[in-house]
Amino acid sequence: MVQQITRPTADDMPHDSLPDKPEGTESRRLGAVFWSSIALIAAFVLWSSVSPQGLGDVMTASMNWVAASVGWSYLVVTLLCIGLMLYLGFSRFGGIRLGSDSDRPEYSTWAWLAMILSAVMGIGLISYGVAEPISHFMAPPHALAQPETMEAAVRAMQFSFFDWGPHAWAVFGIFGLAIGYSTHRKKRPGLVSPMLRPIFGKLVDGWFGKMIDVFAIIATLFGTTTSLGLGASQIAEGLGRVFGVSSGLVTQILIIAVVTVLFTLSALSGVNRGIKYISQITMTLSLALAVYVFIAGPTNFISNLFFRSVGQYFSDFLQVSLITPSTPDDLQWMQWWTYFMMAWWLSWGAFVGVFLAKISRGRTIRQFVAGVLGVPSLVFFAWFTIFGGSAIQMDMNGAGIGAATTENINSAFFAMLENLPLVQLTAVVTVVLVALFFISGADANTFVLSMLSSKGSLEPSKPVLGLWGGLTGACAVLLLLVGGLTALQQAAMLSALPFTVIVALLGTCLVMELRKDREFEALRHARLKDLDEKGKNTSA
Repeated sequence: MVQQITRPTADDMPHDSLPDKPEGTESRRLGAVFWSSIALIAAFVLWSSVSPQGLGDVMTASMNWVAASVGWSYLVVTLLCIGLMLYLGFSRFGGIRLGSDSDRPEYSTWAWLAMILSAVMGIGLISYGVAEPISHFMAPPHALAQPETMEAAVRAMQFSFFDWGPHAWAVFGIFGLAIGYSTHRKKRPGLVSPMLRPIFGKLVDGWFGKMIDVFAIIATLFGTTTSLGLGASQIAEGLGRVFGVSSGLVTQILIIAVVTVLFTLSALSGVNRGIKYISQITMTLSLALAVYVFIAGPTNFISNLFFRSVGQYFSDFLQVSLITPSTPDDLQWMQWWTYFMMAWWLSWGAFVGVFLAKISRGRTIRQFVAGVLGVPSLVFFAWFTIFGGSAIQMDMNGAGIGAATTENINSAFFAMLENLPLVQLTAVVTVVLVALFFISGADANTFVLSMLSSKGSLEPSKPVLGLWGGLTGACAVLLLLVGGLTALQQAAMLSALPFTVIVALLGTCLVMELRKDREFEALRHARLKDLDEKGKNTSA
């Protein structure tokens, strides 16, 4: 056992003299957060094994209530996150570094952005890149356009941007900034609870703080199992089209088992090797595939659709951001699309926040906002327009992609590729991309789960990494068995509910902490009269 070292708090020390690692990383002993999380997950696994129908019924009833009663909270919180991110990026706080004033970024900008895009939401680029736009094209959201028209195409892209653009990345950004500031600048453990200290004080050191960290672990696990289920379905569909392999449930379970082993091994190799290199490979392949489809596909249609849809998105930004269901059918649509998407991002908040904090040390808040809110949103806008727009134009010409998507949503991406040259090659590249996105995302998830359950240690032990890798794969399989994709989505939405409150509290605490930052120590106690006199003396 390593002897505990008593040291001054971060608030009492100059930032340049702070230790290199957060407090709490000296000991790898597992505490109540780890064992409580394992117990809750074990209870869930037991329930799903003994009474899958009962679990499915409870999850469905709970989700229906959440969507009908408090679904609006998902919209309000994500919109407020965008406002706060923009405020922090453009305000005087933008120059503060996530670390000491002398810290500089550990990763190059390319490697940093590649890890953000690949490890965070990369798998969604394939799973929803065609499926969401073509689905909205066939049945425009909220009946805002006639189906299968040019206006429907614009609305389809507008709502795809809404689901995958700033609303998603702002949630990740608030978690990332809060945890990054707390971990790197204040030298606290890499957990969610310490960042809430300005509001709750010493409560975060007791059962209340532990409960928040357990919530973060559960939400992270279920948010990631949704991605695993989507990834397995996409890989199975691709293998079926390229090699004639059955894409049924057994194949998906085998895929999850194999990939679980791979991403666990990658996690054991550490962020600097596994996640970093896989992310850069996936980004290179993704860029090559997007350029190919843009050139080989309906280039003029894609270009015009992009600018028209971006204009529609910003023109209706506030209206769409706060749109709520008006009919039972509208509610069902919101539950399957908008509410699910916003809840998915909230359930991923802790995972992505911890991961972004891990890779963003040394960057200023302004750089972080641009790299997390701006660049990924633009990349996702372009990706959805290239692939979704190509599918829409092909469907207008009678390709039948919309009908194929309605029958099997996992077939959308491959159905679009079949209308372009080199389909066998692009299908294989797509399967490889999904597998790599699958591995890098689950790899990052395994690291974060291990970190959150190891008292915030930035270097969790290998047995803990291995355990969380196995549990992630096991929960994804069980949810597939209980109710397929619907069960995966319900688990993500329900686990996200507490985070509508937690992310609001995190944003509030972050602003409170930034206002007390040493960067503004002199200004905090100065009077306007004193500053005016100093300015006059300097000019004289």
